[in-house]
Amino acid sequence: MTEIGHGLLAHRSGAPVAEVRPRRFSVHGQEITDDYAWLKAENWQTVLKDPSALPDDIAAYLKAENAFAEQALAGSTELRRQLVAEMRGRIQEDESGVPEPDGPFAYYTRHRAGGQHPLICRRPATSPDVPETGPDPDETILIDGDREGEGLPFFEIAAAVHSDDHQRLAWSADTKGSELYTIRVRDVATGLDLDDRVDATSGEAVWAADGASFWYVAVDANHRPAKVMRHRIGTGQSEDETVYTEADAGYFVHIGKTQSGAFLDVTVSDHETSEVRLLDRHAEDAPLRLVEPRTPLLIYGVEHRGDRLFIRTNADGAEDFKIVTAPLDDPGRARWTDLVPHRAGVMIRHLHLLTGHLIRLEIENAKPRIVVRDLADGAEHTVAFEEEAYSLGLRAGLAFDTATIRFVYASMTTPSETWDYDCAARTRVLRKRQAVPSGHDPAAYVTRRLFATAPDGAQVPISLLHRRDLVLDGSAPLLLYGYGSYGTLMPAAFRTNLLSLVDRGFVYAIAHIRGGTEKGWRWYLDGKREKKPNTFTDFIACARALIAARYTAEKRIVAHGGSAGGMLMGAVANLAPELFAGIVADVPFVDVLNTMLDAELPLTPPEWPEWGNPGESEAAFRTILSYSPYDNVAAKDYPAILALGGLTDPRVTYWEPAKWVARLRATMTGGGPVLLRINMEAGHGGAAGRFDRLEEVALIYAFALMAVGKA
Repeated sequence: MTEIGHGLLAHRSGAPVAEVRPRRFSVHGQEITDDYAWLKAENWQTVLKDPSALPDDIAAYLKAENAFAEQALAGSTELRRQLVAEMRGRIQEDESGVPEPDGPFAYYTRHRAGGQHPLICRRPATSPDVPETGPDPDETILIDGDREGEGLPFFEIAAAVHSDDHQRLAWSADTKGSELYTIRVRDVATGLDLDDRVDATSGEAVWAADGASFWYVAVDANHRPAKVMRHRIGTGQSEDETVYTEADAGYFVHIGKTQSGAFLDVTVSDHETSEVRLLDRHAEDAPLRLVEPRTPLLIYGVEHRGDRLFIRTNADGAEDFKIVTAPLDDPGRARWTDLVPHRAGVMIRHLHLLTGHLIRLEIENAKPRIVVRDLADGAEHTVAFEEEAYSLGLRAGLAFDTATIRFVYASMTTPSETWDYDCAARTRVLRKRQAVPSGHDPAAYVTRRLFATAPDGAQVPISLLHRRDLVLDGSAPLLLYGYGSYGTLMPAAFRTNLLSLVDRGFVYAIAHIRGGTEKGWRWYLDGKREKKPNTFTDFIACARALIAARYTAEKRIVAHGGSAGGMLMGAVANLAPELFAGIVADVPFVDVLNTMLDAELPLTPPEWPEWGNPGESEAAFRTILSYSPYDNVAAKDYPAILALGGLTDPRVTYWEPAKWVARLRATMTGGGPVLLRINMEAGHGGAAGRFDRLEEVALIYAFALMAVGKA
């Protein structure tokens, strides 16, 4: 028995040993053996809805893993308590959001002191500004999340959408962590829910203009959002009308409302193709109208103003997207006219439309900006900031006939600031600055933007945070975070929890690796399918660049990633274990080959454009087999590993980290320990309560501190 990082015991005695029950199958002439396939419950669909249905042998194994992980981390109990207290001390417990005006009312969320869940509230739009803390004397609490979630092991509100007449609220919640949401309808005047109840939905809801019905997306038996349904108030779910059904299992269905409020927007998409239909919310029997039929690799999204549509698209080779317009009565691609042309390397991430202005959120070389266009004369101006690395988010709001937009600015040292910006007057008003009750001095910290050189010469951005008084002599521990999939951008934002690590001498770094869109759509394309290995080598290059710049050293780095970022963790553990003192793999997608071969799993068909279809394509099979973490575990020393999962997770199913940990323990020659912790009452996002979530963060941070001897 040896001690790693003066805290984590690197031994396998007492660790659960998963029984080997080989499952052998052949793909493209190659035999694959899966020793731990039995950990996938045959009744997994039922388990998502009812965790108690988990077979006894699997339940016993997962509970043994949880007990072993707790034993290995027993020395961190007091540290975790301190971390939770610190992180909670940075939360304004009775914080209120900035109200969003919509006609006679303004809507917002807030928390009560000590409350786990949000309160959905409204007040008259003419009332004075809502206080940043505590209740507003003019408010009405529409949904009390603490009351609704009382006594439930898991509770999460997905949406709360008011009808146009402000008399009803359609709200959805998940009580299992399985992302199967039930929609209810609340009468605002009485504060009571009607008898209406719609189960097994994606959580989205859009009201018809008359408030007599709403649309929602039904989830099928394999957990895919597949149908748009219309529910009429006062009727049973069995009477709901089918508005649209998507037959292709490779596409998901989502609904929304155009900013103008005129249309229901039905979007059908995978990761590289989309198709939009519109339905007039004001006409009782209006048909769905297709904007442009789906074409492979064509992506577009629609907004509406007057007699025209405004469309963000990658059509005609606009890799980083452009904005076009089309006549509402004939919106097909043949009638699309460029309004904002494509510029390579400047990615248009988001389009927002008001009566007199078009607003777009752009990013260039990992730095975002907002560009405002006056639709009357075409004049444009930019809202940007000067810090080396920062995040900038544009919030849609509820109003259309306005010149005001809302954006949120933050950096890794600057707490979040919510601003209202008048597009016509070009003036801004600070509506809220994130409070840190226990105190925060931005001048005590440094945020930087560095670049690492990948093996093929690509320049990979890195965002950094550390204390200003930190001596950069290579001795500091460093937490390196990465994701790198689906075109997701990792913002260089302010996160109060990180201060608990940084104040203990850590450097925190985000590796903006390929597979995201920090440097445009090409940055994403160069990190998917056959180019997926770039994501892993980029991350390793970032680690080595940080070592070379003396921010840290080998075996002083703890890597962290979740979901597809957890796959990244598994890959770099196989490729460069010598670099890391520890690895945290949060709900890790590590069983890539088996999952992509199983078309019945919730996300598999829509994932084929991202990873490739190994069942149909031998090239995709060979590529995935070459990096799939579970399939590439080898007889070598591994760093300490903490794998986290959720029993009711429909995105990365619990058996992926369970199988990976079992194979690691059976194969590795030294190092570790390898720990598995499955939340038996939650899914992909972990605990839903804001304070319960701190317990999970504290566990991760304690593991990181122990791995580098800082516990």
